[in-house]
Amino acid sequence: MNRTTTLKTLCMGVALTACMTLPAFGQSKPTASAQQRTEAHFRTIRAQPPELWAFLKDMPKGGDLHSHLSGAIYAESMVGWAVEDGLCVDPKTLSVVKPPCDPALGQMAAKDAQLDGVLYRRLIDAWSMRNAATSGLSGHDQFFDSFGKFGLSNKNRTGDMLAEVAARASAGQVSYLELMLTPGGSGVGKVAAKAQWNDDFGAMRAAMLESGMPEAAQAAADELNRANARKAEILRCGTAQAAPGCAVTVRYLYQVLRGLPKEIVFAQMLVGFELASRGGADTQVVGLNLVMPEDALVPMRDFSLHMRLLDYLHSVYPKVQVTLHAGELVPGLVPPEGLRFHIRESIALGHAKRIGHGVAVMQEDDAVGLLKAMARNKVMVEICLTSNTGILGVSGAQHPLSAYLKYGVPTALATDDEGVSRSEMTHEYVKAVQEQNVSYRQLKSMARNSLHYAFVEGAPLWKNMDRLNPVAACSGAMPGSKRTTARCQTYLEQNPKARLQWQLEDALTAFERKFQ
Repeated sequence: MNRTTTLKTLCMGVALTACMTLPAFGQSKPTASAQQRTEAHFRTIRAQPPELWAFLKDMPKGGDLHSHLSGAIYAESMVGWAVEDGLCVDPKTLSVVKPPCDPALGQMAAKDAQLDGVLYRRLIDAWSMRNAATSGLSGHDQFFDSFGKFGLSNKNRTGDMLAEVAARASAGQVSYLELMLTPGGSGVGKVAAKAQWNDDFGAMRAAMLESGMPEAAQAAADELNRANARKAEILRCGTAQAAPGCAVTVRYLYQVLRGLPKEIVFAQMLVGFELASRGGADTQVVGLNLVMPEDALVPMRDFSLHMRLLDYLHSVYPKVQVTLHAGELVPGLVPPEGLRFHIRESIALGHAKRIGHGVAVMQEDDAVGLLKAMARNKVMVEICLTSNTGILGVSGAQHPLSAYLKYGVPTALATDDEGVSRSEMTHEYVKAVQEQNVSYRQLKSMARNSLHYAFVEGAPLWKNMDRLNPVAACSGAMPGSKRTTARCQTYLEQNPKARLQWQLEDALTAFERKFQ
């Protein structure tokens, strides 16, 4: 192998603009690429937490593909909304309750609770994972119990919530969000109650479509439109004073509450498929996911049933994309049998293109075979490190991220519930470096994966993601630079996914220039 071929080999898998400059044969020294210089700087600071944080805060991170909107809000915001809406607080249960406040029960106005320093501190702790170790509960129970305490405070606040998460994403150099939420829930429940359960899934779907499902789906879409308008109002989008959060692209995953009765689960799945089948540019719903604790009674009991429901609906709506929580479990949390098949079945029957968490992958039957299949079929895993530590107690060498990387399974970092977990994307990147020994190049790959495997509408920029070869329309252009062609520009305008990927390359190039 000659010297030039060797240098080309070194550049395989590196962005076109980040690769080292190849010298002519016989030239004495290659020029270090921007990526190499950035990597060298990264190595000098990875053991210096403050500098590492600043470095990773500025690093472009692509998208966050696993974020529950209700859990993404910080408790301080929800206390403020409770004050604005005139709600009450029960100091005994640390829950929000509807007015009028009943002094006989110890209830007090949220505005008074906010001004009580001790009570305010207790509310923040109860509504989040802050100081969870002193709560007297397991991390799992502290996390999931918090939602029942603050739930009333964010009712009818979807637009405000969108504004908060978009603003935080922008500040953390996140350009794309896929947010999980369940719009139109009550209407969908009424349709389910009217149609009722039927073991014939086709007949049940037909009954639900005849019982008001199209209207329920439209009501859900209208709810999202109102929330988007409220977000735009808060962030002043479309004006000269537009906040940076306006530039963050947002799409939605319809979240199905898998702990509910099976007819409601099917109805929610159906409305999710209906909305997503319209196309992301219409409703901005680009797929669906199943949520609620995987270890709870109904999700464990009905897991395979839920996968069969998804299998049926996929046959009716084959273009709708699915990502599924699976393997958010550890030994001892559930019986051993419950650890052996959730990820595999989510892919085989549930048609999941991505897996959320996947912590129990090594407890699955034929775990290595499963990992190899996921790598071969490009099933991406949404890695939620802070959440996995807080809820499951899994961190460091106990986390399977290293196994996913070893077998070539595509991964991307995600926040899960950044408000409740008291995290955000920079923290996830720091945790990946400090606890998982992830390199700068691996972080960069994860950022790219977050957009390549996103469900946002349109075709991708990369024909070959592993080698970062652009599609034919952009083969004469330079990703990561200002140079493009008319043909490529048209392609980017027609394909939001490719446009986001191009913008990420621009941002990464600008970031790495700082280390020249």
